[in-house]
Amino acid sequence: MSMYDIAIIGAGPAGTTLARLLRHKYKILVVDKQNHTESFLAGGHKCCGGLLAPDAQKLLSQFGLGLPKEILVSPQLFVVRTIDLKSGRERFYQRHYINIDRRKLDTWLFSLAADAVSYLPDTLFKGCKVERDGVELELWQKGKTVREKSRILVGADGARSCVRKICFPQKNHYKFYFSLQEWFEGQKLAPYFSALFDPEITDFYAWTIPKENQLLVGASLELGCDIYAKFSMLKEKLKSYGYGFGRSIKKRGAFIQRPVKGRYLWCGGKQVALIGEAAGWISPSSAEGLSYAFKSALYLAQALWQGPEGFHARYKKSCASLRRNILLKNLKSPFMYNNGLRNLILRTGIGHVELAGPAFKQRSRELS
Repeated sequence: MSMYDIAIIGAGPAGTTLARLLRHKYKILVVDKQNHTESFLAGGHKCCGGLLAPDAQKLLSQFGLGLPKEILVSPQLFVVRTIDLKSGRERFYQRHYINIDRRKLDTWLFSLAADAVSYLPDTLFKGCKVERDGVELELWQKGKTVREKSRILVGADGARSCVRKICFPQKNHYKFYFSLQEWFEGQKLAPYFSALFDPEITDFYAWTIPKENQLLVGASLELGCDIYAKFSMLKEKLKSYGYGFGRSIKKRGAFIQRPVKGRYLWCGGKQVALIGEAAGWISPSSAEGLSYAFKSALYLAQALWQGPEGFHARYKKSCASLRRNILLKNLKSPFMYNNGLRNLILRTGIGHVELAGPAFKQRSRELS
């Protein structure tokens, strides 16, 4: 049994960012249920829209990182087409997202830390025992139990965090959705991200994103409904807006959190910390999570730069800003998800960008 300073469960953006920031100060073990190598990821795909929002871009600039060109996907997007599918109202808003290949982003982020940490791929976190001098981990790899020990345990294992479930059973309060996405062959795709609202489908939202010669269609759907029937309804409604679907290439799904209450947020305690979506750090209005993954990893790294003693109190104090941010997002949500308020804003056209003439708008609809 090896002894590590920090064991990180989960090699997504939060976990790999933390490992990169601390790799020269601590002996680190990274554990992941998948194998984050290029050969593995070539056959897999993260269920994510693959848009890097301005807040996430800002964090990358703070890290002094620039995206390799192979991560970028055309077209780059500057317009969001917002459609209320029930009323038929739509508007265009200026936004700047970086369109990326999420698979390649994860591979790149992992590569920045891989040479300085120990890595256990294809390994499940099964449990742990918190002791005075550290945390004993029980892991499952290739049909057998593996035990490791670390002074600090970090859960970076996503929405359905096993670390949170096992270490903080009293803090397992969630509002889950199932994010379902399907990729279609497409040609002459319009260069915008579409945000779609319809209470008949979901009380959250759906989207379309062009990716090279493919169209990604996705929706965050409430648990308890027939998600495939709701998704089929979405595609049928989109056809009336000029969206054509070519051959279906693949379909992926994943659970996501929506922290609509403060009790859904929990950053851990004592020798166990939670970052990223494991702590509930994700936007309740847009489900954007990359910026929260980067920022929570940065806050925990800053707390640990001062040493392990008392790190959690420092991390918790830094997380107060994330809590305030999510509270403000929840205050903003009614303007997006309340049917009356949303349609009032769409009618008034506040912030709307007028596309360059009716011919261009008609062409945009034809290309959608």
